[in-house]
Amino acid sequence: MIAQSSVTQRLSATGTANALELRGVSKLFGALAALSDINITVRPGERRAVLGSNGAGKTTLFNCVTGDFPLTTGAIRFFGEDISAFPAHERIRRGLRRTYQISLLLNGLSVIDNVYLACRGVSRGRFSFLRPRRDDALMASAETLVRVVSLDSVQDALVSTLSHGQQRQLEIAMALAGAPRFILFDEPAAGLSPTERRDLIQILTGLPSHMGFIIIEHDMDVALRVAESVTMMHNGRIFKEGKPSEIEDDPEVQALYLGGGPD
Repeated sequence: MIAQSSVTQRLSATGTANALELRGVSKLFGALAALSDINITVRPGERRAVLGSNGAGKTTLFNCVTGDFPLTTGAIRFFGEDISAFPAHERIRRGLRRTYQISLLLNGLSVIDNVYLACRGVSRGRFSFLRPRRDDALMASAETLVRVVSLDSVQDALVSTLSHGQQRQLEIAMALAGAPRFILFDEPAAGLSPTERRDLIQILTGLPSHMGFIIIEHDMDVALRVAESVTMMHNGRIFKEGKPSEIEDDPEVQALYLGGGPD
């Protein structure tokens, strides 16, 4: 179990606040508008997919939410708190996590060591240089997370020896460190085989119900199977929003994914 009691306490402390709110968010790079007037509301525990072709602004959106990019205009609230000016590490401390398109793993360390360091990084004792004892609570948490993503059979293997799919599973385990309140998954199915995609769907749908997330994904089959709501982006703007069935059957969405676009 992924520290559900501590997360439940955090959620109770925020009352009925939405998990994530973006209001009028825009991001300019010089004269280029990467995001224009984005408004999104995500409830606690909600699983949302953000879809769109390359250049739609999806990863820029994530970078703004996590604090990697400063906003040009607008505001971001996380469980009722305005985090618009917070640095990335303060957003992490409040329970926001993400994965990246490009793996950020320590290839020379084992699976369990990567997850342990992720747990250590969001703990109060993260600056300690003491070796973990056998009864270290963080090591126990790391072992639990490794089991959650079905990597316990290779937990002592070096990351460099893992398949691409296993590395993606490891990234999810690391994002789960420290009982996050909300996770941003950036194209977790990229490069996965059909079997690995099925494993990914099983992991994401098996997360505790209180743990909401947004998934950016080009694979619509994966995205629509794990999400309960969908935001479609195009040219840095929100193009459509709806339930997976509505988005999947929308002719304008189909045209966009087949290489056309809205008029």
